[in-house]
Amino acid sequence: MFFLNKSYWGILFFLFLAGFSFSQSTTIHGRITSEGEPVPFALIFVKGTSFNVQADAGGNYQVTSVPSGAYELMVSAYGYEKTTRMIRIEQEQLYHLDIELKQPEKSIDEVVVSGTMKEVSKLDSPVPVEVYTDKFFKANPNPSIFEALQQINGVRPQVNCNVCNTGDIHINGLEGPYTMILIDGMPIVSGLSSVYGLSGIPQALIDRVEVVKGPASTLYGSEAVGGLINIITKKTTNAPLLSADVFGTSWGELNADISGKFKAGKKTQSLVGINYFNYQLPVDKNKDGFTDVTLQHRISVFNKWNFDRRENRLFSIAARYIYEDRWGGEMGWNRSFRGGDSIYGESIYTNRWELFGAYALPLEEKILFQFSGNGHDQNSVYGDVPYLAQQYIGFGQLTWYKTIGRHDLLVGATYRYTYYDDNTPATSTFDTLTGGKNRPSHMQLPGFFVQDELTLHPNHKLLLGLRFDYNSLHGTILTPRLNYKWNSDNRKNVVRVSVGNGYRVANVFTEDHAALTGAREVIFVSELKPETSWNGNVNFVKHIITGNGTFLGVDATIFYTYFNNKIIPDYETNANQIIYDNLDGHAVSQGLTLNLDLSLKNGLKARVGGTLMDVYSVEEGIKERQLFSERFTGVWNIGYTIRKIGLTIDYTGNVYSPMRLPLLGPADPRDTYSPWWSIQNMQLTKTFRHGIEVYGGVKNLLNWTPAKGVPFLIARSADPFDKQVQFDGSGQVVVTPDNPYGLTFDPSYVYGPNQGIRGFLGIRWTFH
Repeated sequence: MFFLNKSYWGILFFLFLAGFSFSQSTTIHGRITSEGEPVPFALIFVKGTSFNVQADAGGNYQVTSVPSGAYELMVSAYGYEKTTRMIRIEQEQLYHLDIELKQPEKSIDEVVVSGTMKEVSKLDSPVPVEVYTDKFFKANPNPSIFEALQQINGVRPQVNCNVCNTGDIHINGLEGPYTMILIDGMPIVSGLSSVYGLSGIPQALIDRVEVVKGPASTLYGSEAVGGLINIITKKTTNAPLLSADVFGTSWGELNADISGKFKAGKKTQSLVGINYFNYQLPVDKNKDGFTDVTLQHRISVFNKWNFDRRENRLFSIAARYIYEDRWGGEMGWNRSFRGGDSIYGESIYTNRWELFGAYALPLEEKILFQFSGNGHDQNSVYGDVPYLAQQYIGFGQLTWYKTIGRHDLLVGATYRYTYYDDNTPATSTFDTLTGGKNRPSHMQLPGFFVQDELTLHPNHKLLLGLRFDYNSLHGTILTPRLNYKWNSDNRKNVVRVSVGNGYRVANVFTEDHAALTGAREVIFVSELKPETSWNGNVNFVKHIITGNGTFLGVDATIFYTYFNNKIIPDYETNANQIIYDNLDGHAVSQGLTLNLDLSLKNGLKARVGGTLMDVYSVEEGIKERQLFSERFTGVWNIGYTIRKIGLTIDYTGNVYSPMRLPLLGPADPRDTYSPWWSIQNMQLTKTFRHGIEVYGGVKNLLNWTPAKGVPFLIARSADPFDKQVQFDGSGQVVVTPDNPYGLTFDPSYVYGPNQGIRGFLGIRWTFH
């Protein structure tokens, strides 16, 4: 019995030891550093297991209860290269492992698609393309991509109305209609939506923004005369599982971006994003009786699907819906006054949907079909003037890529249909029998283009392109282009030369908000002819990387554009009219732009840029500077990260030289030119564990607004319906004691945002 008992206890003891041995676990601990400095809040993954931890603020980490075996540790941290380490754990109870992370070299060779309509190395592209990632825009968070673009050199969001604060995008001094806006390469934002369509694109879904300055009409059509902005959304493969970015300002603005992705089967992934913006606090700090900033209530929903990730069977489809209710006007305005003539307000209801996608045919050849469609419904009133408009656009494009020896060929066929209808003279006719008659516009635009990228030598490339379009309203359009690129053997020096032709059909009421707002009468001297242009630029890029890891990038461009038949609105002949006609002469946009990009190992990064330009027209031998065009603009984005405490400081801003502004007559007391002005911002961002960032700061540090230094911004704001204005027989304003300057109500004297200094606070959370 004793023997049995003894054996029993022996067996139990043996099993205990065996169990202890088999369940022996180890604690892995150590420190994550970079160049001797701790890396705070790095993520440590034990691949193939559920062991995932995050380092503390000092870079220290600890993974407990890891069973014996061989493992691969992966360490990642924002701003550093991912690092993996193979380890073998035996029967130790404490395993020490310090890991050194490397800061990545400055990305000088991003992949771009906008220049040649295919994914190529940025350095290999014969067309100069500027790339701005989502991290760039986070240095100065904004509720819409329209406002965010103000940090890009040579790109300026232009506010066109003091009342409803709508605007467009200027590239190198050219007005908004000369800039094409793409989403994932599709011409989504154009025509009617060029004024309102840039709001509500969820920034949480933006992977990068590519900017091409200069003619891109050969590949993208007639709207890309001055350049294009391609907003590229995140792929479902690299988007986080869930992310949220919410911030508010001391003015009462609230903006929220929420996105996430999920799988629906083995080969299908979906990306969803929601943007919500709300501002409902009327403010009149310049004391003119009108709101300084429009009140807005906006929601935008985005959904993108990838059905097959294999390269030769790509199929993706995306959709976006946006609704916005905005108004600006007299402080006492409410919805009951909408469309009336007692209290002035500008109220815009926007309903918009978009659908776009791409399908790579399952063939040996690289054949891609892309498609898009969008509908835009605008119900708006400007005082007592209604503007009701609908626009529907359908677009399809088939491209074929083929490499034959040294020739990289791209051949494409496109078709675009545009339906447009509104309640203005643009879509109406008049006959003596029936009187006024509605006549919606139906425009068909089939096209064909071919591009040959010829590699003359490893250091020399030549790009030849030609596009043929047939506009059902205006006939044949032919747009050629030529690009040449040279790079040094180490590819740290690149020279590009570009020449191209542009062509644009104008639609005044969809593109020029000034034609609707205020009390001016719109006059067409004759039927507007399409504009044509020739553009040339020379681009030089140099990259300098020192032994201690310092990176300096230099990007300089000389540009020149010559226009025929340019359409320039005339605000000055008659204070009560806007006169549209083709220029009987020519117009020029020319200048120099320079970008400097600096990155130091100590965490300091800076991007500084400046543009000198001269934009003018010549008619009957008289040279005149273009309205709303500055001679110089400068931007900067300077950031410094204190890695020990996970704190980043960002200082961003821009500065503009004077620009010529529209006056209402020789007696108008306002200055002909704006002053020098600058918007500057400061932000602090603190990084915490689990993908959390808290950020805050001050926008418009100098509290600059255009109302400073001028007697008024909005002419005759006390009489917005011109009830007290007298006119003579020729339509000119009569000077009276109540109207000593001979003015009418007009909100077009605007060149910058009316919003002064304000604080902001936000939080981001990203879960991978």
